[in-house]
Amino acid sequence: MKKIQMVDLKGQYEGIKDIVNPSIQEVIENTAFINGPKVHQFQKNLEDYLGVKHVIPCANGTDALQIAMMGLGLKPGDEVITADFTFAATVEVIALLQLTPVLVDVNEDDFNINVEAIKKAITPKTKAIVPVHLFGQCTDMEAILEIAKEHNLYVIEDNAQAIGASYTYKDGTKVKAGTIGDVGATSFFPSKNLGCYGDGGAIFTNNDKLAHTIRGIVNHGMYERYHHDVVGVNSRLDSIQAVVLEAKLPRLNSYNKARQQAAKKYNEAFKGHDKIVTPVITASCKEICDACDCHVFHQYTLKLKGVDRDGLVKHLNENGIPCGVYYPIPLHKQKAYADERYDENDFKITNTLVKEVVSLPMHTELDDEQIDFITTTIINYVNE
Repeated sequence: MKKIQMVDLKGQYEGIKDIVNPSIQEVIENTAFINGPKVHQFQKNLEDYLGVKHVIPCANGTDALQIAMMGLGLKPGDEVITADFTFAATVEVIALLQLTPVLVDVNEDDFNINVEAIKKAITPKTKAIVPVHLFGQCTDMEAILEIAKEHNLYVIEDNAQAIGASYTYKDGTKVKAGTIGDVGATSFFPSKNLGCYGDGGAIFTNNDKLAHTIRGIVNHGMYERYHHDVVGVNSRLDSIQAVVLEAKLPRLNSYNKARQQAAKKYNEAFKGHDKIVTPVITASCKEICDACDCHVFHQYTLKLKGVDRDGLVKHLNENGIPCGVYYPIPLHKQKAYADERYDENDFKITNTLVKEVVSLPMHTELDDEQIDFITTTIINYVNE
């Protein structure tokens, strides 16, 4: 059996190296390292894939979120609602811009932000909602858009974990994650479903005026060299990363399909074990099938009931099986984001999830032998 990896980037590279290697060499020889033609080519192809008018590449996913908020003109003191159960980057940029983060609880089934908790958190100072499509599945965007319209709020999608996933409206209309709100942000960190070989990110929007503003922000506020029209930052995708992404983009659907099939095999192995709760698909797909793209499984995350989670993690590591706990500490309990306004009773789900969740290896190169070994090792431990 091959060594089990949490993410097998080398295995994925073997399938595309004949495209990637000469493309990188071409960039080096042409020396168009920043904002070169390869970046623009990838940008256009990603716009076509997502069905969105504007993709603005940038240096990383955290910058993408920050720049999206800057583009919307949010001001210090404005309140921004987001999920308590997610990676810190989401709340980090809110704090960096001197906005006021307002953390709320998530759903027990899909781990995404709770719509009723959003409603409770809205005040006259609220200006935006940041739903995070956690682990590869869209949150309830139709309900969030209705709330935003009622209260005149912006919706900024954190799509770092769900690129390629689709969301289906009640009327059957299907759209890609990250293109639904006013603006979306994604990360191309190497372990993402669409990842480069360094840092990278992008912002998506259908709003022409907002796109224009953001294009200035990512480039020091310039539209014309040495003319700084808006306050900007230095955040651009380099051409070497663009050619890696360009090689992977036509394969993104097949990459996501491989993740879905691995998730299906995990689900089948764990079926009937009452101490192991497998991921729930809450969107229109309802289950993993050949035609489904509701959940693209950036992570495959179990909930453990009555199981020593830390003991299981140790047991898996001892057996050569990597795993992760995403996330072990709620954001509202992090020293940097603690706030006396928060009431623990408002975070019952998150406070439970951080004790129960464990994420298993999930990538495009997982094979049946590895999945069998992983699942058998877990089941044997749980049944002891």
